[in-house]
Amino acid sequence: MRPLCLAEDGCVSWEAYRSHEEPGRFVLVEHWASRAHWEAHDAGDAIQKIYIPEIMPRIEREVHPSMRVHSRHEQA
Repeated sequence: MRPLCLAEDGCVSWEAYRSHEEPGRFVLVEHWASRAHWEAHDAGDAIQKIYIPEIMPRIEREVHPSMRVHSRHEQA
């Protein structure tokens, strides 16, 4: 999915992590240019051709739209 997502308009980054303590637990962190880009992502090939048919039937999913926390040294 990573190459497909990164090719979509507005995808800034896409990273997947696997838990050391729970090998069956994964965390996917996507950074989109805007919420509109993220929402449009649902119609893309990564979601429609891979995520929905192949991944969704095998997972429990929690979605947490978030924003980056800036340190006091960074400009917000």
